Amino acid sequence: MNLTLENRKWLEDFNLPHPLVIAGPCSAETEDQVLKIAHELKDSKVSIFRAGIWKPRTRPGGFEGVGEIGLKWLQKAKKETGLLMAVEVATSAQVKLALEHDIDVLWIGARTTVNPFAVQEIADALQNTDKIVLIKNPVNPDLSLWIGGVERLINAGIKNIGVVHRGFSTYEKTKYRNIPEWQIAIDFQNKFPGVPLLIDPSHITGNREMIFQVTQEALDLNYDGMMIETHTDPDNAWSDAAQQVTPTRLKQIIFNLTIRKETDEADDYNNRLNRFRVTIDDYDTKLLEIIGKRMKVAEQIGALKKEKNVAVLQNKRWNEILGKMILEGDNKGLSEEFILRIFKAIHQESISHQEKIINS
Repeated sequence: MNLTLENRKWLEDFNLPHPLVIAGPCSAETEDQVLKIAHELKDSKVSIFRAGIWKPRTRPGGFEGVGEIGLKWLQKAKKETGLLMAVEVATSAQVKLALEHDIDVLWIGARTTVNPFAVQEIADALQNTDKIVLIKNPVNPDLSLWIGGVERLINAGIKNIGVVHRGFSTYEKTKYRNIPEWQIAIDFQNKFPGVPLLIDPSHITGNREMIFQVTQEALDLNYDGMMIETHTDPDNAWSDAAQQVTPTRLKQIIFNLTIRKETDEADDYNNRLNRFRVTIDDYDTKLLEIIGKRMKVAEQIGALKKEKNVAVLQNKRWNEILGKMILEGDNKGLSEEFILRIFKAIHQESISHQEKIINS
């Protein structure tokens, strides 16, 4: 699949700045609301105005969007402000309507990305379009599914493609609405550096107070821009009220963001960086050696359990370890989220080693 640096060219072709800022309400509610927000964003760093016209809701009964009439409101907003317009599409019928109303940017939402049939339907409807098409990561943490969606767009002759990292659903309760799983986005970025990568901190956080922090983290990881939900009266928004910011707050967030250089050619920087990296590499090697030794002990425990016919999983012991590690990790400046993830992975590997011994 030819996802080269040339795929980034649309940022220049559309005269879009770095970082790219897409903003607007979660949902288009009324014509007055759309126009008011668009005008407040007109003289800012925002280049693309977003608004949900069709809203896929988790459960029935919620506000599911105003539908086609909202596209006419976006047409008017574009005429009055000059901003490019963006909407989410989930079916070929929605694509057709968006194209008829000259929408500039179409994005495929997380719930749609999980369905290859739906993505293919959209790709076919957009065959050879010169519109900008963005695809959000799937709801579940599946890099292959995300890549597959991009490949379907490429195969349809769509060249102006970008991806949006909006986080991943999890059954566990965390401080995020959708956990970032940064490594998945980084892996995508490493495989396809030619595809612009945007952050959607609104859906990751579900909390307007965390928008700046997550956006800055993304820019520190060389993301190309952001999609932030913005509303003049967010507390009374018809959908996702808690995660929307006012236009004034959005402008403050953008102003306070630090735009990093990708690298620095100075000898002093590179010499110091290389020394730090040598140290990191040394610690990584030692970590693997220690984990390897730990697994050898786990195998000895597995052999003992096999001899005495004892079950592999010992929940009381596991909970004791986890509680102790969370406390010790906190003393070392490590977050509970990190400790849980790393020790759950170690525990699962330990169980696998023990099961091999018991079932051999």
